[in-house]
Amino acid sequence: MMYTLLVGKLKKQTKNMTLRSYLWIIRTGVIAMLAAWILVIKQVDPEKTGAIGQAIFFVATFLLLAGVFVLFFTWLRRSIGGDEKTALAYIGMSFRQGVLMSVLVVALLFLQQNRLLTWWDGALAVAGIFLVELYFLTRR
Repeated sequence: MMYTLLVGKLKKQTKNMTLRSYLWIIRTGVIAMLAAWILVIKQVDPEKTGAIGQAIFFVATFLLLAGVFVLFFTWLRRSIGGDEKTALAYIGMSFRQGVLMSVLVVALLFLQQNRLLTWWDGALAVAGIFLVELYFLTRR
């Protein structure tokens, strides 16, 4: 009951949000994650912290890149579409593609860290992300 009330309230609030307010929230998050990422790079020693330090690095990298890619794809749609309504209509697609690109980059970084990245592994990762995106584009 409480969940449905909360979801309904959030849906009403998001219908009133403009593209500018979405972008400011994402920009603020990107700036915060950039600061967190720099802090992780400067302060966390991966040899001393082990798997936890590496996980913190990968999570910070993922969130930073997801925000950057979302901003990029939104800018791209706005510059191609020409107006704010077009970009706002595709904000969900931009978010999904930004997250998928971030997953791809972090997966490639993880493979490279473990010395497992070869060209065919990279190609398979790109193909996998491409297939996931094709699934989302054609499931209507």
